[in-house]
Amino acid sequence: MDLLLNDQVAVVTGASKGIGLAVTKALVAEGAVVIAGARSSSTELDALAAAGSVEVVAVDLSTAEGATALVDRALARGRVDVLVNNVGAVSPRTGGFVSVTDEQWIGSLMINLLPAVRVTRGVLPLMLAAGRGCIVTTSSVNAALPDPGVIDYGAAKAALANFCKSLSKEVGPSGVRVNTVSPGPIATDLWFGDAGVAQTVAAAGGGDPAAVAASVAKESVTGRFTHPDEVADLVVFLASPRSGNTTGTDVRIDGGLVTTL
Repeated sequence: MDLLLNDQVAVVTGASKGIGLAVTKALVAEGAVVIAGARSSSTELDALAAAGSVEVVAVDLSTAEGATALVDRALARGRVDVLVNNVGAVSPRTGGFVSVTDEQWIGSLMINLLPAVRVTRGVLPLMLAAGRGCIVTTSSVNAALPDPGVIDYGAAKAALANFCKSLSKEVGPSGVRVNTVSPGPIATDLWFGDAGVAQTVAAAGGGDPAAVAASVAKESVTGRFTHPDEVADLVVFLASPRSGNTTGTDVRIDGGLVTTL
């Protein structure tokens, strides 16, 4: 299926690894040009840039200055057809709620909510002027599945989901679509890296990271983690004109982890 994204200009945040890298690859495969924002690049992202379809912008998106720098590079293109707000991070709070400091609460909001607010605010006028555009934001099952182990992350993602739903109502009549995707556990370094969730939780409980990951996988109907490219395929479809009447929607991709409607 042709997703009608050839020559479209897309901005992707958190693009150097994980879901963001997978989304960048998928957009390039569909013929889009990607402005990729990340704190630092990666070998794979550099290879895409060398091929000419990706412009890498090294920015710290937890800061207002980083978001502004990325937006400025996007505006220099004269158009933005697609925005994928993907940047985010989570740190398990193994000491419980009372151990979570103000700084950690603020940090979760600064990386999981405000980058999407800032970058969206920066590129939205171009979309509104064009009378078309699409914004897809990576939320999380934890936006609607409270977990005390990631209490500040879940709250930030719930705020993010509410922001996107509210925005969809405002800009939908002007031709701009806004949707979210909510992954469950993803097979990336966020879970499996040296300082990932599995290792952090295992260290706190004196267990084994592989056992922690296996126990989490068993909570899904499919019995496994979602792969980044599976999320990317969903994101790119939502970004495509093929889903032209889909807006204000959250699409969950969690292997059946959430059992409620």
